[in-house]
Amino acid sequence: MNKHLYPIPSREEILGVLRTNKVKLTADDIAEKLGVKPEEFDGMTRRLNAMERDGQIKPDRSGHYTLANQENFISGKVNSHRDGYGFLIPDDGSDDLYLPEREMQKVLHGDRVTARVVGTDRRGRLEGSIIEILERANTHVIGRLLNENGVWVIAPEDNRFSQDILLAGSPGKAKAGQVVSVQLTEQPTRYAQAVGKIVEILGDIDDPGMEIEIAVRKFGVPHVFSDAAQKAAAKLPSEIRPKDLEDRVDLRDIPLVTIDGEDARDFDDAVYCEPVKIGRSKGYRLLVAIADVSHYVGPNDALDQDALLRSTSVYFPRRVIPMLPEKLSNGLCSLNPDVDRLTLVCDMVITQEGVVNAYQFYPAVIHSAARFTYTEVAAILGNTKGPEAAKRLPLVPHLLHLYEVFQALLKARHVRGAIDFETTETYIVCNAAGKIEKIIPRTRNDAHKLIEECMLAANVCAANLLETYKHPGTYRIHAGPTKEKLTQVRNFLKQVGLFLGGGDAPTASDYAALMEKIKGRPDSPLLQTMLLRSMQQAVYSPDNIGHFGLSYEAYAHFTSPIRRYPDLLTHRAIKAILQGKVYEPKGIDLSLLNTSISNSARKQLVADKAAGKKKIEKDPTIWDSLGTHCSANERRADEASRDVEAWLKCYFIKNKLGEEFIGTISGVTQFGIFVQLDDIYIEGLVHITELGADYFQFDEARHELRGERTGKRYQLTDKVKVQVSRVDLDARKIDLSIVQPGGAIAPSWSGSSAEKAKKQTPGTPVNKSAKAVKNASKPATAARKSFVTERQEKFKGASSDARVGGAKQKGTASSKKAVSTAGKVTGKPAKKRR
Repeated sequence: MNKHLYPIPSREEILGVLRTNKVKLTADDIAEKLGVKPEEFDGMTRRLNAMERDGQIKPDRSGHYTLANQENFISGKVNSHRDGYGFLIPDDGSDDLYLPEREMQKVLHGDRVTARVVGTDRRGRLEGSIIEILERANTHVIGRLLNENGVWVIAPEDNRFSQDILLAGSPGKAKAGQVVSVQLTEQPTRYAQAVGKIVEILGDIDDPGMEIEIAVRKFGVPHVFSDAAQKAAAKLPSEIRPKDLEDRVDLRDIPLVTIDGEDARDFDDAVYCEPVKIGRSKGYRLLVAIADVSHYVGPNDALDQDALLRSTSVYFPRRVIPMLPEKLSNGLCSLNPDVDRLTLVCDMVITQEGVVNAYQFYPAVIHSAARFTYTEVAAILGNTKGPEAAKRLPLVPHLLHLYEVFQALLKARHVRGAIDFETTETYIVCNAAGKIEKIIPRTRNDAHKLIEECMLAANVCAANLLETYKHPGTYRIHAGPTKEKLTQVRNFLKQVGLFLGGGDAPTASDYAALMEKIKGRPDSPLLQTMLLRSMQQAVYSPDNIGHFGLSYEAYAHFTSPIRRYPDLLTHRAIKAILQGKVYEPKGIDLSLLNTSISNSARKQLVADKAAGKKKIEKDPTIWDSLGTHCSANERRADEASRDVEAWLKCYFIKNKLGEEFIGTISGVTQFGIFVQLDDIYIEGLVHITELGADYFQFDEARHELRGERTGKRYQLTDKVKVQVSRVDLDARKIDLSIVQPGGAIAPSWSGSSAEKAKKQTPGTPVNKSAKAVKNASKPATAARKSFVTERQEKFKGASSDARVGGAKQKGTASSKKAVSTAGKVTGKPAKKRR
């Protein structure tokens, strides 16, 4: 609570005045500019003295104030940890700055601040002190309403918020334990907690779909269309009009078909293939017709603004947050069978070797002849005399032609050396209450691969068109592995008698050649996992560097404009080229764009800076900003989806406490092993303290934990028997214990083992996990989170694009295709309580 009986200017206000004035200011000058009354001057003077003491400002001999030496200041974004401390992630890509708990009391996760280095902590990390808060990132917080000793507080659902929010006023209709959304009316300070008012009651934590309601708000996913967008969608016609057909090629007599999953609702691509002669050789004409979203969504209109903010559709079990309103995504722009639809067509001529000899793009109108499912097409291709084929007899020849061109494209893929990771994908089957009923593996058949290759071909043509006409756009780029990752994977391969060629710059074909060698080996899953983790993440950028995983010199997303904004941008660029014009996005408020970059990209910037590499400086264009924005929102959608899946899995397994399972080690870290339970495909952590009474050393090169006394090893892909020991719904964590032969649970660390870790002499291998022993009761560490996130990013960036090229990675409601009235309280803010 303010100890003064009158308001005094905040530190941010004083710093703002000093920053915007070129001349030095006295206390009287500052008071005049801020409208400070005479009776308030004493309080302002005390604040100036405190700011001088904290190194924010400095006076000269005449009493004129200026900002402190800003050369030593570091600006960046705050990244909080659930245990109260945090880090400043510098804007310039330099090393992170550790922020102790006392500094984190002033801010919330995501705030932008300026800090200065004040020393190092006991672990040798640079430690900072926050000088100024530049921008508050949070206006609303989702949390559980609690009554603690008569004081109403909101305990945030996001573990990165380590302090509770005090409730201003009465909780109204909200009840203790319910999930609510609060609008922050006062941000936290060093001496007082944040204060907020309830603006939305979401319901009880066990309500169906609550995990999704929390996730979309927790990660800032726009989930309600603006009034303007809804009105614009309502004004659209229900079917195409005669004027829409102007300047379009009429393909309504061509039997194009859609091939999607059984529960798909939006169909954004249709395909057709027929044999043709290329000189004296046989070839194929492949048509890929993509929904013409750009016909209905114009630059900067209400629909476009909402689509840009979302950038992608977000897929959850049983629910989709679409990029476009349903009238478009499931209606006008969905290539439903037996209705006319507007499309942008990529018309290709492909040789028997799978080479695209020629292509052209043009707007067209089509009339889908049928809506096929992957299962149905696979059955027809497997038996053209079967019952499935009998139902679709007129279309069977066209499906066979599609299969032929697929075989040709597959041949070219192998010649090109594209990487094809063999991974098991799963999807969640939910019951009527929205909770997991089972998790089952998704089988990829030739129908999936057929569509994927067709989409890849069209995407490559789109990129080639942009390059040929030198038109700016958002390429889908995938950089090669970093030097650090290459060294790690090669050290590992050397131990098992394998070698990755290519020197410092291996190509996708080098990876593909190695993948061919390891097929059939018993350690093939382990080796594939190691190769996958050496890959970087694919992103959007106007600077084309090619796609490493797919081994393409140029690649752009074109085939899914209903659910991906970069595809919509590509459509607009292609139409501009066809009209002899240039499309450049204009009128976009850059302040609304997401500018965050991935952890891996940030680490690479730090590494490049340390190595003395200088990035070529250039003025960023709108295309640069859009590439960063779309990449960031793609990661945001992935994080939200993963959060919901993790919560559902925890909810599913919480009733299986004490049960034993056979599992496969899916990750090895210095603090334990991750185990994926066979049959139910749920992953949990066996903490280092649960591996037995031994001193385990972490071997990063071999990706194993090895017991020093017993010689027991835990390595990637090993089979282990585990028991579910603990489930934390709030933290989305599942903790497991190793079951030793005979059914006994592995004993925890003994005192002698822990003591041994402390007494280890210099020069001996360091057991990095020993530091985690005292935190055994808090297994949700930053290391755990970063390990899981990094692995998921690698899978998304490398496997998703490298295996299916970003094509047809869409989903539906149940699947995703492969791919306090007390006011302020003085003193230390309360830690979050559950």
